[in-house]
Amino acid sequence: MRPRSFIRFRWVVALALAAISGCQTVQTTQPGAVGITRTQSMAVSREQIDQASVQAYGKMLQEARAKNTLNRDPAMVARVQGIARRLIAQTGVFRSDAPGWRWEVNVFQSDEVNAFCMAGGKIGVYSGLINKLQVTDSELAAVMGHEIAHALREHVREQVSLQYAAQLPAILISAVTGSQALSQLGDMVGSVTLGLPRSRQAESEADDIGVELAARAGYDPRAAITLWQKMARLGGGRPPEFLSTHPSPATRQQDLARSSQVVLPLYQQAGGR
Repeated sequence: MRPRSFIRFRWVVALALAAISGCQTVQTTQPGAVGITRTQSMAVSREQIDQASVQAYGKMLQEARAKNTLNRDPAMVARVQGIARRLIAQTGVFRSDAPGWRWEVNVFQSDEVNAFCMAGGKIGVYSGLINKLQVTDSELAAVMGHEIAHALREHVREQVSLQYAAQLPAILISAVTGSQALSQLGDMVGSVTLGLPRSRQAESEADDIGVELAARAGYDPRAAITLWQKMARLGGGRPPEFLSTHPSPATRQQDLARSSQVVLPLYQQAGGR
């Protein structure tokens, strides 16, 4: 091995070992009434993920403005932002820092049936979700609560950490071969942030936390069940885009019914019937 390659190899090995030793087991949220207690292993910092989210979200807004597809319907925007405010006000139940995040809420004019919440509270709702499903406020709160839950639980950070660990052998090889694999690691954060499919466990956690956020905000948590029924009917033989990145097992409606009953008293305390 040539001296320069050997030096590069030693540097990358040190970097990889530092990443492994720096992996932390964390509890991102409090259990809430739904009882989410799973700990998570993180190999990248929250700051890295938040920064990537800000950049990715900013790029989306810039592209939408250029196409004149951002916040086209003032009444729809006001509705989405109003629901978001009520949900965000309840996030402190799960983590005390969340109400103070730099939340942003925008509506993208698109036929796509989708919504998301990036790390740090960057929310996007597609008009197709509202128009095609004719969602009630409680159903819209179910979608947004689900997506906010992903951000609270830092599921993107968790997924990036898993991918980062999986790519460590490629990093070591790149140190010897001189390939560009090392420089490509930075792209991982952005790609996962933009919504690659998450695990069934992450989706179940987001379902549970989402219905609790909705209930505490005064939205009927049982609307999560009718929402997924509408999505299933819309998809027909082919699931809509929203379901393609949100795996929906056959038992999902049963699970939602169970968690909705758990948080129903919170909805009633908030003034619901």
